[in-house]
Amino acid sequence: GGILKKAKEITVLCDAQVSLVVFSSTGKMSEYSSPSTTLVKILDRYQKASGKKLWDAKHEFLSNEVERIKKENDSMQIKLRHLKGEDLTSLHPKELIPIEEALENGLANVRASQMEFLRALKKNERNLEDENKRLSYILHQQQISMGGNVREVDHHGYHQKGRDYPSPIPFAFRLQPIQPNLHQNK
Repeated sequence: GGILKKAKEITVLCDAQVSLVVFSSTGKMSEYSSPSTTLVKILDRYQKASGKKLWDAKHEFLSNEVERIKKENDSMQIKLRHLKGEDLTSLHPKELIPIEEALENGLANVRASQMEFLRALKKNERNLEDENKRLSYILHQQQISMGGNVREVDHHGYHQKGRDYPSPIPFAFRLQPIQPNLHQNK
């Protein structure tokens, strides 16, 4: 605790950048860095001033790889915003062409999927209609074989037994203009 207090005092009294890391015998870590800096900045300054390598090549490679992935992620975030239609005013017309093509391709793929789905629905509908016709025919045949006392519905919607009666024909009436009007006085 005392050494951390001294590090803080040096920071204030000497206007120095101080960073301190202490590990106790039990493994507990205590650290302090001046408000104007970080431990990483202090270590980088130490490495430059002393010429000693604190990081090996593997850590350097991983650090560079992390930076590369961060930049790639930022670039992809910007592209995603552009595809969503956000922040397009910052783009040149030549940069809009690939975005337009990507959107048109996506739209074409969606329409193709919809058409495929509709074709499958139509095919399923036809199959169900065929199955319904087949089952109706089987039911009709079974009813005939059970005694011929079948009630059918003709195309007019009237029920009849068997086929003994003709379907009703709608009648139309029309007045003839030649017939005298009996209500008129002569």
